[in-house]
Amino acid sequence: MNQAGDFLKSPITKVLGFAVIAFVFFYLGQHWSDGYQQLVFYTNQQQITEKTVAISPNANKTTISLMNDSTAAAPARQPKPPPVIAEKFGIIDENGVMSDEFEVGDFDSDLAEEYRKLNMSVVKPEDVSSYSDDKVKINKFSFCSEDFRDYIPCLDNVEEINKLNSTENGEKFERHCPRKDDPRLNCLVPPPKGYKTPIPWPKSRDKVWFSNVPHTRLVDDKGGQNWIERDNDVFKFPGGGTQFIHGADQYLNQIAQMVPEIAFGNHTRVVLDVGCGVASFGAFLLSRNVTALSIAPKDVHENQIQFALERGVPAMVAALATRRLLYPSQAFELIHCSRCRINWTRDDGLYLLEVNRMLRGGGYFAWAAQPVYKHELPLQKQWKEMEDLTTRLCWELVKKEGYVAIWRKPSNNSCYLGRDAGAQPPLCDPSDDPDNVWYVGLKACITRLPENGYGTNITAWPDRLDNVPDRLHSIQLESQISRGELFKAENGYWKQMLTGYLHTYHWERKPFRNVMDMRAGYGGFSAALINLGMDYWIMNVVPVSAPNTLPVIYDRGLIGVMHDWCEPFDTYPRTYDLLNANRIFSTEQKRCNISTIMLEMDRILRPGGTAYILDTVFLMDEIKAVGKAMGWQTTPRDTMEGPHANWKLLICEKNLVSKKKKRSM
Repeated sequence: MNQAGDFLKSPITKVLGFAVIAFVFFYLGQHWSDGYQQLVFYTNQQQITEKTVAISPNANKTTISLMNDSTAAAPARQPKPPPVIAEKFGIIDENGVMSDEFEVGDFDSDLAEEYRKLNMSVVKPEDVSSYSDDKVKINKFSFCSEDFRDYIPCLDNVEEINKLNSTENGEKFERHCPRKDDPRLNCLVPPPKGYKTPIPWPKSRDKVWFSNVPHTRLVDDKGGQNWIERDNDVFKFPGGGTQFIHGADQYLNQIAQMVPEIAFGNHTRVVLDVGCGVASFGAFLLSRNVTALSIAPKDVHENQIQFALERGVPAMVAALATRRLLYPSQAFELIHCSRCRINWTRDDGLYLLEVNRMLRGGGYFAWAAQPVYKHELPLQKQWKEMEDLTTRLCWELVKKEGYVAIWRKPSNNSCYLGRDAGAQPPLCDPSDDPDNVWYVGLKACITRLPENGYGTNITAWPDRLDNVPDRLHSIQLESQISRGELFKAENGYWKQMLTGYLHTYHWERKPFRNVMDMRAGYGGFSAALINLGMDYWIMNVVPVSAPNTLPVIYDRGLIGVMHDWCEPFDTYPRTYDLLNANRIFSTEQKRCNISTIMLEMDRILRPGGTAYILDTVFLMDEIKAVGKAMGWQTTPRDTMEGPHANWKLLICEKNLVSKKKKRSM
């Protein structure tokens, strides 16, 4: 008996017993329930070592390799499935019935965590590759030739523009993007010779370095109109314009006195300046708590928007031609045109109808032009045509004084519906979506206002920044929780994130001014920066692959634009100081290459600028490799979830002075 006990206690017996138990577990792991997923800790070696990378322009070349498996090929991409459009929205009430009538309580800090979980892809453990520096190798990108230094790919595509059947309606100023295999897109746009760190805001409002925008045509053409002047190595901006040569500030005072209800910085927060020149109108509105988006085409004065952006003023290249502008309906409280060289009455008011679409119900249109105040017969004919058209649009001429006329758009549809049968222009079909803007043609009809008053009944600034807008409830998206809760959760998430960014990375020491949120959602990133007192302006970009949240962004008093990140953006090179790329690559990787998006980020990022890229771990190796191939300084950081989270933060800095590289097309 003692011998048997000693045998059981012997080391040999214990080892044999442990081996039997291990074998049993191994067998169960390999044959778990006839086809069910194997236990993850018995996944075979092939599954562990397989790596995938997103396709880039180097994908078919020998310059990209996987260090663990140099013969592995990138997987075929599947097209992005169409978004699911939910017909009903709301929450489940206590009886289990879907209801869209509910109240949103006070903000719960836990919602920030819920938003993070909803907003991040779930990554399976077997799909997570380790984060290291040497997984992906990509050849360094060379510089484009010098004549590409101001290149805007979709607006400077001469080859496609020359194929147009007609240019009489301004088609040549619209987007004509290069082919995906165009080799010019596979290089870095060089800065001009002698490029310097931009003069910081607010000094940049009044002067910029000549070497950063070395173009003198505006000085030659507009020097006598108080737009711009050159003083040795700087351009100076006296603040004037063609129609307000005595200065934008005095001009703004005149408008405010003409119509006190405009109430800059209170009722009027978001403005569109059409044909903006060097954007002095928008530059001086900033001190009145107004964000004015300044737009102009790349015409004979092709660098006017470039000057505006170098000054640190919100601006982008855009033209009224044959398509809708990329802004939603009821976006702007005031739309302004001062000698913008647009014939508003042509084609029975096609362009003014587009202004009407973008103008908020009860908003104002200000027109400063010769037909307002000059008495020559041709000009008076133009004024009569404008009076007739605005009457048919149900606009009220509120004030005409000096060289400025101001109209007010109605706040409901009663005037439209009360017009005579057959009145022109007609009302748009009820099925027309006025917020559908991506490559959508202009429509010769009057956009109806929502019967429920959405978009018209907004609160005053600054309360509207954090209030839940009515139009939030009209956004087409699939959601299992209240939109109001999701809206507040996004706000809380970005407040938490940006408080950490500012504290950890010392943004107060960085010369950020022009900022872009590349995947803006409801505008929580932008709102958090404003609430934290940062003196930036932020372009909120809503990708075409995401729900169209632009109406909500504008209702909050912010600005934004619709865009497809598989195509270049309509701005000059060296536009932005800071790019926020939150899950852009994991969202778009099935539609376009990672390097395509990153080369565009490099084009629009100023030398010395920074990109904050937050994305999933298994894409970070290629993102970092492409960044290094472009000459960026890349620094990986853990998120607040720690080192084992499924996503990482990559901070990328574009060098101010790039090393000389081989020039190529």
